Amino acid sequence: MSNEAVAELNQDIDLDQVDSIIEPYLGKKEMVIPILQKVQDHFGYLPRPAMEHVARRMRIPLSRLYGVTTFYAQFKLKPRGRNIIRVCKGTACHIQGSPKISERIEQILDVESGETTDDLRFTLEEVACIGCCALAPVIMINDDPHGRLTPDKVKDILDIYE
Repeated sequence: MSNEAVAELNQDIDLDQVDSIIEPYLGKKEMVIPILQKVQDHFGYLPRPAMEHVARRMRIPLSRLYGVTTFYAQFKLKPRGRNIIRVCKGTACHIQGSPKISERIEQILDVESGETTDDLRFTLEEVACIGCCALAPVIMINDDPHGRLTPDKVKDILDIYE
Protein backbone atom coordinates (compact mmCIF):
# COMPACT_ATOMS: atom_id res chain seq x y z
CA MET A 1 0.00 0.00 0.00
CA SER A 2 1.41 3.38 -0.95
CA ASN A 3 2.30 6.00 1.66
CA GLU A 4 -0.23 8.37 0.08
CA ALA A 5 -3.01 5.82 0.52
CA VAL A 6 -2.05 5.28 4.18
CA ALA A 7 -1.95 9.05 4.78
CA GLU A 8 -5.41 9.41 3.25
CA LEU A 9 -6.81 6.67 5.50
CA ASN A 10 -5.21 8.27 8.57
CA GLN A 11 -7.10 11.51 7.90
CA ASP A 12 -10.43 9.76 8.49
CA ILE A 13 -9.67 8.51 12.03
CA ASP A 14 -12.48 9.13 14.52
CA LEU A 15 -10.70 9.98 17.77
CA ASP A 16 -13.99 9.80 19.70
CA GLN A 17 -13.82 6.04 19.18
CA VAL A 18 -10.29 6.03 20.57
CA ASP A 19 -11.49 8.02 23.60
CA SER A 20 -14.17 5.42 24.35
CA ILE A 21 -11.49 2.71 24.26
CA ILE A 22 -9.07 4.65 26.49
CA GLU A 23 -11.62 5.89 29.05
CA PRO A 24 -11.73 2.78 31.30
CA TYR A 25 -7.92 2.74 31.45
CA LEU A 26 -7.10 6.37 32.23
CA GLY A 27 -4.34 6.54 34.80
CA LYS A 28 -3.38 2.87 34.26
CA LYS A 29 -0.23 3.05 32.13
CA GLU A 30 0.36 -0.66 32.63
CA MET A 31 -2.70 -1.28 30.43
CA VAL A 32 -1.05 0.05 27.29
CA ILE A 33 -1.05 -3.34 25.50
CA PRO A 34 -4.80 -3.99 25.98
CA ILE A 35 -5.49 -0.41 24.85
CA LEU A 36 -3.42 -0.87 21.70
CA GLN A 37 -5.09 -4.23 21.05
CA LYS A 38 -8.54 -2.67 21.27
CA VAL A 39 -7.58 0.28 19.07
CA GLN A 40 -6.18 -2.14 16.50
CA ASP A 41 -9.31 -4.32 16.71
CA HIS A 42 -11.39 -1.23 15.94
CA PHE A 43 -9.36 0.12 12.99
CA GLY A 44 -7.69 -3.06 11.76
CA TYR A 45 -4.28 -1.49 12.40
CA LEU A 46 -2.78 1.27 14.58
CA PRO A 47 -3.18 4.57 12.72
CA ARG A 48 -0.65 7.27 13.68
CA PRO A 49 -3.33 9.79 14.78
CA ALA A 50 -4.80 7.16 17.13
CA MET A 51 -1.34 6.35 18.51
CA GLU A 52 -0.67 10.05 19.10
CA HIS A 53 -4.03 10.40 20.84
CA VAL A 54 -3.39 7.39 23.10
CA ALA A 55 0.02 8.79 24.02
CA ARG A 56 -1.47 12.20 24.90
CA ARG A 57 -4.43 10.87 26.87
CA MET A 58 -2.43 8.21 28.73
CA ARG A 59 0.56 10.56 29.29
CA ILE A 60 2.90 8.01 27.75
CA PRO A 61 5.67 9.07 25.35
CA LEU A 62 4.78 8.24 21.75
CA SER A 63 8.21 6.62 21.44
CA ARG A 64 7.22 4.12 24.18
CA LEU A 65 4.06 3.19 22.28
CA TYR A 66 6.07 2.66 19.11
CA GLY A 67 8.53 0.57 21.11
CA VAL A 68 5.69 -1.70 22.21
CA THR A 69 4.10 -1.92 18.76
CA THR A 70 7.35 -2.72 16.99
CA PHE A 71 8.37 -5.32 19.59
CA TYR A 72 5.19 -7.41 19.36
CA ALA A 73 4.42 -8.95 15.97
CA GLN A 74 0.66 -8.78 16.66
CA PHE A 75 0.61 -5.02 16.15
CA LYS A 76 0.32 -3.58 12.65
CA LEU A 77 1.15 0.03 11.82
CA LYS A 78 -0.19 -0.13 8.27
CA PRO A 79 -3.66 -1.07 7.07
CA ARG A 80 -4.13 -4.76 6.34
CA GLY A 81 -6.28 -6.32 3.70
CA ARG A 82 -9.69 -7.85 4.27
CA ASN A 83 -8.13 -11.16 3.24
CA ILE A 84 -4.79 -12.27 4.69
CA ILE A 85 -2.82 -14.63 2.46
CA ARG A 86 -0.23 -16.69 4.31
CA VAL A 87 2.24 -18.58 2.12
CA CYS A 88 3.91 -21.52 3.85
CA LYS A 89 7.69 -21.45 3.65
CA GLY A 90 8.24 -24.71 5.54
CA THR A 91 10.54 -27.40 4.16
CA ALA A 92 7.82 -29.59 2.63
CA CYS A 93 6.15 -26.62 0.94
CA HIS A 94 9.46 -25.18 -0.23
CA ILE A 95 10.48 -28.49 -1.81
CA GLN A 96 7.04 -28.81 -3.47
CA GLY A 97 7.23 -25.33 -5.04
CA SER A 98 6.05 -22.62 -2.63
CA PRO A 99 8.56 -20.10 -4.06
CA LYS A 100 6.74 -20.33 -7.42
CA ILE A 101 3.38 -19.93 -5.65
CA SER A 102 4.66 -16.78 -3.90
CA GLU A 103 5.97 -15.42 -7.19
CA ARG A 104 2.61 -15.98 -8.88
CA ILE A 105 0.66 -14.29 -6.06
CA GLU A 106 3.04 -11.32 -6.11
CA GLN A 107 2.64 -11.07 -9.88
CA ILE A 108 -1.17 -11.21 -9.79
CA LEU A 109 -1.57 -8.76 -6.87
CA ASP A 110 1.41 -6.52 -7.69
CA VAL A 111 2.64 -6.69 -4.07
CA GLU A 112 5.54 -8.29 -2.26
CA SER A 113 5.43 -10.27 0.95
CA GLY A 114 4.45 -8.02 3.84
CA GLU A 115 2.50 -5.63 1.63
CA THR A 116 -1.18 -4.88 1.17
CA THR A 117 -2.95 -4.18 -2.11
CA ASP A 118 -4.02 -0.55 -2.57
CA ASP A 119 -7.69 -1.61 -2.60
CA LEU A 120 -7.20 -3.30 0.83
CA ARG A 121 -8.42 -6.57 -0.62
CA PHE A 122 -5.32 -8.65 0.26
CA THR A 123 -2.29 -8.65 2.52
CA LEU A 124 0.45 -11.13 1.60
CA GLU A 125 2.56 -12.73 4.34
CA GLU A 126 5.10 -15.52 4.51
CA VAL A 127 4.93 -17.90 7.48
CA ALA A 128 7.35 -20.55 8.72
CA CYS A 129 4.81 -23.39 8.65
CA ILE A 130 1.05 -23.73 8.35
CA GLY A 131 1.04 -27.35 9.53
CA CYS A 132 -0.53 -28.93 6.45
CA CYS A 133 2.62 -30.59 5.14
CA ALA A 134 0.71 -33.44 3.47
CA LEU A 135 -0.98 -30.82 1.25
CA ALA A 136 2.24 -29.03 0.23
CA PRO A 137 2.55 -26.47 -1.16
CA VAL A 138 -0.08 -24.68 0.92
CA ILE A 139 -1.44 -21.18 1.41
CA MET A 140 -4.01 -20.01 3.94
CA ILE A 141 -6.40 -17.24 3.04
CA ASN A 142 -7.98 -16.07 6.26
CA ASP A 143 -8.76 -19.44 7.89
CA ASP A 144 -9.08 -21.42 4.64
CA PRO A 145 -6.20 -23.73 3.64
CA HIS A 146 -5.57 -24.29 -0.07
CA GLY A 147 -3.20 -27.14 -0.82
CA ARG A 148 -1.51 -29.08 -3.57
CA LEU A 149 -1.14 -25.80 -5.40
CA THR A 150 0.42 -24.98 -8.70
CA PRO A 151 1.00 -21.48 -10.02
CA ASP A 152 -1.84 -22.06 -12.51
CA LYS A 153 -4.39 -22.58 -9.69
CA VAL A 154 -3.57 -19.38 -7.79
CA LYS A 155 -5.67 -16.88 -9.79
CA ASP A 156 -8.86 -18.96 -9.52
CA ILE A 157 -8.39 -19.23 -5.75
CA LEU A 158 -7.78 -15.50 -5.32
CA ASP A 159 -10.90 -14.75 -7.40
CA ILE A 160 -13.04 -16.48 -4.74
CA TYR A 161 -12.25 -13.74 -2.23
CA GLU A 162 -14.06 -10.39 -2.42
